[in-house]
Formats: sequence, C-alpha cells, structure tokens
Amino acid sequence: MTSGPQVSGSRLASRFGLNDRVFATPAARRLVGKIEAGLERAEEQLAGDLHSTDELVDATARYLYEAGGKRVRPMLAMLSSQLGDGATDGVVKAARALELTHLGSLYHDDVMDEADRRRGVASAHAVWGNSIAILTGDVLFSRASVLMAELGPEAMKLQAETFERLVLGQMHETIGAGETDDPIEFYIRVLSDKTGSLIAAAAHAGALFSGADGRFHQPLRTFGEKVGVAFQLMDDVIDLSADPAETGKVPGTDLRAGVPTMPYLLLGEADPALKARIDDGVARIADGAAPAILDDCVEILRDHIVTARTRELATSWANEATAALEPLPRGGVREALTRFAGTLVDRDS
Repeated sequence: MTSGPQVSGSRLASRFGLNDRVFATPAARRLVGKIEAGLERAEEQLAGDLHSTDELVDATARYLYEAGGKRVRPMLAMLSSQLGDGATDGVVKAARALELTHLGSLYHDDVMDEADRRRGVASAHAVWGNSIAILTGDVLFSRASVLMAELGPEAMKLQAETFERLVLGQMHETIGAGETDDPIEFYIRVLSDKTGSLIAAAAHAGALFSGADGRFHQPLRTFGEKVGVAFQLMDDVIDLSADPAETGKVPGTDLRAGVPTMPYLLLGEADPALKARIDDGVARIADGAAPAILDDCVEILRDHIVTARTRELATSWANEATAALEPLPRGGVREALTRFAGTLVDRDS
C-alpha cells in the first residue's frame, strides 16, 4: 500500500473542483489558497491517522481512503472556517475526525447493503469478509473519537450526537417504514440522519473551531443538513447511471439489493406495475438469481418520470440549503457555499 493520496497545489484544486465550479466568483477565488492549504494538511495527517503497526489493520483501514473520494466534509469545514480564523489546528483535526467517521460508515454500509463495489474498487467486505469490514469501521470510529476528545467536551458532544444519528439512520433504513409512516417522509428522515448529519457537523465544526461568530453555527448546520439530503437524492439518480466508469458502481446497485431509493418509492403511485416487477426481481436475486434479471427495469427506471422528479426534489433541497445561508455575511464563503449546493444537483458521479 502507498502512504495515501498526495495531492497539492492546482492538482488539489482540480480534484475538489475548487476553482472552476465552487470558487468561481472573484471573492470566492481569493479563498482558494487558504482552502487548499487546510485540505493539504488534513490529507497529510489523515495518512498518519490511518497508519497502524498491525499489518492487517493498516491494510484494511487505508483501503477505501486510498480508493479516492471527494473529501466533501473536510472541504466544507475548511470553507466555513473562513468565517473565523481559518483552518486552525482545531479545524483540521475536526475535519480529519469527521472524514474518518464517514469512512467508517462506508465499511458498515457496504456490509449491510451487500454492495459489491465502492469508489471503483471491490468493497472491503468482498475482499476481507463481513467481520473484518465491520471491525475496520469500528477502528475508524474509535480513531475519530480520539481526535475529537483532544478538542474537548464540545467536540465530543458534536461527534457523539452525529454518530448517534448515523446509527439511527442506518437502523431505520434497515427496518423500513412502519404502517403509519409516510414512506417518502420516512426516507427523507433517513437521508437527514445518514448523510445530512455528518455534512452538517462538518460545516458547523469549521465555524466552531475557527472561532467564528456563534450566530453562524445554526445556519451552517441547517445548510449542511439540507445539502446532505440533496446530495443523497442525486446519488439515487446516479445509482441508475448507465456508466459505471463514472459512478464506480454497477447501474442499479441499490435497487438490485433492495435498498429503497427515491425513484423506487415514487413508483408506488406513479407506476405500481414497474414497482411490482422490481420487487419480484429483488426477491429472486435474494434467492440466488443473477442480478442481471433487473437490467431492463433499471433501464426503464433511468428514463422514468420518477427519476426526473427525484432530480427536481434534489434541486428543491439544494435551494432550501442556500436559503438557510441568509444570516451569513455576503462574501466569498457564502458565494462558495451557494455554488457548492448547486453543483450537487449538476453532477454524474
């Protein structure tokens, strides 16, 4: 294994899309160098956080990190920190902890979803088995907690509350909506917990540990929560993409595994017949049939009105996220966050 992704300067900016998309306005562009510097420090230190003298743990813990990733959460922490004293040591440490938490959740999610691939490579449980993948996630969670503990009680509270929501979101997704639950509202709550909570924590942490005005904390959390829902709704659209080279996943991975997605849920009213075909296919796959039996359903769903509706919902949540930024001062941070929300609904991976 290598020591981890090492990216600097303009290469880092290109990797995170800092120049041509998120940081496109003059005021936002002036922040790029500071954001890059913070991300470089976080990347370098993450490589150390993932190192272990135990060869097995060293290999498994670094596996998905070295497969890549956009580092959305550290980037948001560095960006919101510009409302205060910038990428302080505390901001960098919190960003590392939250990225480790995110990585740990991916190991667990792939086991529970029985996903074959993640970030363009075989999922960890496909390489080492379920038990090792779960334990690797646990190691990453513990290392994240150590980092937050070094920042004090407020950081530990943020970490604990975020972790609880991640677990609750996964539990609710696993159990599914009850008879009295509205399936769409239930699903949005799951997305808020599983995805929104961690992005909200990152945006909040950047302001908190840079000493930014406390009035900005809740707007940033609200922004992160709503942007997280938008992000996941677009992932539901991308899950149906015909180009696995772009997404790193087989088209319809979630659908074939029986994992609820917004397009599937919207079929309940829009196209019950297609939903029934998908349900039948998922049941047959669970009994050992080849996942390819759902290829035609995935193709139909890709161009279905419910998928277009899901994209519209993602746009609506992104717009709400932008509206939450109203209390922030006008300038580069607010402009970049606004453009970041927009980029989430205009992506293909």
